[in-house]
Amino acid sequence: MSGDKKQRWVPLESNPEVLNKYVHNLGVSNDWDFVDVYGLDPELLMMVPRPVIAVMLLYPITDQSENPDNKIGDQKETADGVYYMKQTVGNACGTVAVIHALANNRDNIKFEDNKHFNKFLEETLGKEPAEIAKLLENDTEMGAAHEGSAQEGQTEAPSRDDKINTHFIAFVCKGSELYELDGRKTGPVLHGKTTPDTLLEDTVEVVRKFMARDPAQMNFTLMALAKVS
Repeated sequence: MSGDKKQRWVPLESNPEVLNKYVHNLGVSNDWDFVDVYGLDPELLMMVPRPVIAVMLLYPITDQSENPDNKIGDQKETADGVYYMKQTVGNACGTVAVIHALANNRDNIKFEDNKHFNKFLEETLGKEPAEIAKLLENDTEMGAAHEGSAQEGQTEAPSRDDKINTHFIAFVCKGSELYELDGRKTGPVLHGKTTPDTLLEDTVEVVRKFMARDPAQMNFTLMALAKVS
């Protein structure tokens, strides 16, 4: 959960209950929830509600994951129609991943007009990734929403100054392409073709590559943003 040391937030827990309270408070309609993906096998993926419109991965930051020789996917500077922002606030990768998941599905999700996320989205659409990051840095309501959710987890929240060696990223389908959105990168990462119906399965194939790159690591958590009602 890297970021600029000028400002640091308390890390979010990888917990659907926490994230759902967070996004519903931001103004996401209650028919969309984050749900756990309990395994990568087809029978476990069949248990996930459909449709899935985004997937969030929490993975360990290690020497293997940080080695440029081990990169996965095709790094892009920009991608048509993809909302992408940089992460400049320390430990804010959970919120950045949530923003990526929601902002790239504004055609699927109804955001409440009077809630702050809709205002943030309107203010940031079409902006450069670094400019969106700066707007998030200075957005006290988004910061307060993150901080409130960070204290809601099942375990005691770590200090904002703790060194956290895990990182959230999001995967979305845009224009029949599977994109990884990571605020630490220079832009979206393309992982080939996908469809709205196969987004989860196609993301799982990428996650398998992440896990194969770091076979000694067990700390991978996968959640899907799915329609539940």
